This record gives sequence, structure tokens and C-alpha cells, in this order.
Amino acid sequence: MVGAKGYSSYRGRGPRWKILMAFLLVLVIVVAVSVIYLGENIVYSSDGRRQIVLPWQREGENNPPSGDREDQPAEPDVDIVVQPPADEGPKETVAFSLPAQALTQSLWQEALAAKPPEANTVAVRLKTSNGTVYFSAANAVSGAVEMEADTTAALASVMAQEDLRTIASLSCLQDFKAANADVEGRGLKNTGGYIFYDGNNNLWLDPAKPSTREYVCALAGEVAELGFDELLLTDFSYPTVGKINKINYNTDVPLANNLDLLLSELRTALESYDILLSVEIPEAVITEGPDSVAGLDLNRLVSRVDRIYAVTTPEKVETLSNLVSQAAGPDGKTEFVPELAEGGSGLTGSRLILAE
Repeated sequence: MVGAKGYSSYRGRGPRWKILMAFLLVLVIVVAVSVIYLGENIVYSSDGRRQIVLPWQREGENNPPSGDREDQPAEPDVDIVVQPPADEGPKETVAFSLPAQALTQSLWQEALAAKPPEANTVAVRLKTSNGTVYFSAANAVSGAVEMEADTTAALASVMAQEDLRTIASLSCLQDFKAANADVEGRGLKNTGGYIFYDGNNNLWLDPAKPSTREYVCALAGEVAELGFDELLLTDFSYPTVGKINKINYNTDVPLANNLDLLLSELRTALESYDILLSVEIPEAVITEGPDSVAGLDLNRLVSRVDRIYAVTTPEKVETLSNLVSQAAGPDGKTEFVPELAEGGSGLTGSRLILAE
């Protein structure tokens, strides 16, 4: 059908608001993309100001602006291993000795005033070779303890001296009073069944007897309770003078075995205390070798004690120290401490200056 003349088909124009909405949508998308892109390139300067640094602005820069960016690489994981301090063994000892008598406050103050300037340790004689005990020992035999009115207070003053370490010196097996008090249980006897007197008319305890070891360990425990840093045993041997062939050793094993057993029980008695265990031996045992009569063997002692002491002279110290180190071996920590009548000019290392 032909349309009427003068008329044609008319579609009309779309509304303008649709065009405007499309333009706004494109604008929003562009702005959003720009914000995201620029946000990834925002950095903070050292003074806290924000700034935009585009990728092409960073090329060739060795030190790009730094800031708290979320895309900064994480710190690498580092395993930190803390090494415990090496056990260097006992510290160097420069000790001076107090006289073998009951300590008093006045004697202690006099000793402090006269102590060598390099001294860092004091040695206190608490039991002598005749069995006298110079402290309030509950386990001492009857009549063995000799004290002054202020001896306990004086010993407490020694313990309170913060700049000084402390050594308690005890005669171990030469003990007239304890041996005589219990000949059967503790005393070293002769072949006739009586108490043995050595060439100096001294009496000895028999380390093969359990009661002897109990007595020595009990006194050692009381010394540790006082707070001493080190226990030094003197007269730690069998007697070597007099009619030795007349001794009833009360054992079929080497004498050194009995001394080893005593040291083992002492270690057990002292294991709960922070205290070193040391022995004094004759110089000849170090330089000449084992003494089967005394029951002493350096090679056995170095594995059982912390320090070896010997009375000597300054010119022999280096040799003796080297011999003890050799006996202890590369992993041993047993130290040699010379006992000297005087300090020794120019002498270094550990040493104990004997009382006059």
C-alpha cells in the first residue's frame, strides 16, 4: 500500500539523558582505574609527606623513595642461634692464708688490712692434722671443736666479703682426735691390732672403713653449708713415715682405690652445693709419678678433683703446672695451684700464699 502523499516514516531522536549516563559511567570507570593505578604508586617521604612516583620516574634511580608501602618485600627469616658461654673451668685463684687457729673478728680485720693487693681469695684453716676443728661442727668428735666467742660471727664476715672467694682447708686423714675416739670404726691400725702411730707419733684415719668416709663427708657437708667456694683437703693420703710395714691396711685392693672411693663419696655429699673439691699432694707425686705407699696417683686424681695443690717454689711452678695439664689431657679442666711461702716476684696465674 502506498502511503499518503506528503508523509514519510518518522523514528524520532533518543532522549539526551541516556547519552549523559553513558558518559558518566565511562568517566567513573576511568577515575576508578586511575585511583587504583596511582594508589599503587603512592610513597611516603622521610618527613611523612605523600607523593606519587610513576614507574618511569624510578628507572635509573639507585635509591627510590622509601615509605611504609604494603608491597615492600618481607624481611627474610633469620634463625638466631645463641651460643651458651663456654665452661672455662675454675677462675684464677690468688689466695692468701689465715693462721691455723680459731678465727675472731679482730684477726679477720687484721688479715684484711694486710692482704696482698692482688689477692682475690682467702684460705681459712678449719681442721688441723691433730683433729682440731675451728668451726661449730655438729659432726665433730667430742672435744675436737675449739672456738672463740665470736668465731661464728667472724666466719660469717668472711662469707660476706663480696670481693673475695673463700677456701676451707681441712686435714683429711691425719686426725689424732677422731682416730683415737673410734679406733675400731675409723682408726688406722697396726698388725698387732692397736692404733698405728707414724714416725711423728701422729694418728691416721683408715679410708677403707665406711665410718671414716662418713665422718669426712659429714664435715665436708657442714663446710659447704657455711658457704665456702672451695674445699681443700690436706693430708689426703696414707702415712709414709715410720714403720709402714706394720700397718694393717684392712684391704686387698690398691690403696689408691680406697682414696678414689673417698673422693667419690665426697662428690656425692657435695653435689647439691656450688663448691670446688681440691686436694693437696706432695710435689714428688707430680714430678716423679705415683706413690704406692701414700696411695697417690696424679693420673687418677685429675679426673676426680677440680684443683691439685702442692707446696713448691716459684721456679718450679711452670713445670708442675705443665705436668698436671698433661695428666689431665686435652679435655681436662683440673688446674694446678702452687702453695708458696711468698708471692713470687713477677709470678702470674693461680697461687696460694701460705701463712707464716
